[in-house]
Amino acid sequence: MIELPQVNPAANSRKPDWLRVKLPIGEKYTNVRKIVDEYKLHTICQSGNCPNMGECWGEGTATFMILGNVCTRSCTFCAVATGRPNEYDEDEPRRVADAIKLMNVKHAVITSVNRDELKDKGAEIWYQTVRAVKETTPLTTIETLIPDVKANWDALIRMIEGGQEVVSHNMETVERLYRYVRPQAKYARSLEQIKRTKEFGKRNKSGIMLGLGETQEEVFKAMDDLVEHGLDVLTLGQYLQPTKMHHEVIEWIHPDTFAMYKEEGLKRGLAYVESGALVRSSYHAEKHI
Repeated sequence: MIELPQVNPAANSRKPDWLRVKLPIGEKYTNVRKIVDEYKLHTICQSGNCPNMGECWGEGTATFMILGNVCTRSCTFCAVATGRPNEYDEDEPRRVADAIKLMNVKHAVITSVNRDELKDKGAEIWYQTVRAVKETTPLTTIETLIPDVKANWDALIRMIEGGQEVVSHNMETVERLYRYVRPQAKYARSLEQIKRTKEFGKRNKSGIMLGLGETQEEVFKAMDDLVEHGLDVLTLGQYLQPTKMHHEVIEWIHPDTFAMYKEEGLKRGLAYVESGALVRSSYHAEKHI
């Protein structure tokens, strides 16, 4: 197999040119920020330091994060705060729906922190949020990026039965790196969650970050596992280290390698592969319906 170019950050501490993004500016960006602040909403765009925030908000879209902005997990890649959440806002579904209507969003993406301390993992708020959006703006399509339910399959069904068109659950990395990247998650359990989502009849989606130390063979194996468990859409993007306290970037993945992974994923049976350095779970999500 031909090895495509990858760049070791130890040899070049600066980000490659293909990872440079524009600063967020413009009237649409300002308007989205105003609505998010006014309705006291959380977005993964801000909490996750997403490099595409300027582009997406400039187009009038945002990925809403429900159930607070403190996560019960301590994944080593994630910029969202870790701790014991104290927010459980039963009015949040209405506020999210109203904001989506004000922003005139045609395709909404909703995600959440992990709420492991809740018996239902936050499933009821998930359900109520999707229903509120559908009732307020019936023509808006929805993708929900849901957390690991720790095999609480009743909670999973409640999360995904509200009427959303796409259900996403990110694998994040290859199996070998789970203990380092997602220490409170299990590779096989996330695959099972994806399988059950598909069996429920939903178009499903997942994402993997590259540059954490995985090999090409491990990425191919993850693709095969996802196809076997019924995945429709896969996103692949470059991992970016949020702070020095998080997992370091092991490799900068070259754009040619991302192109190769897209071709390989399609060959292996995935219906759609979004692959590129700046790709994130909700990037171009409207294309994944």
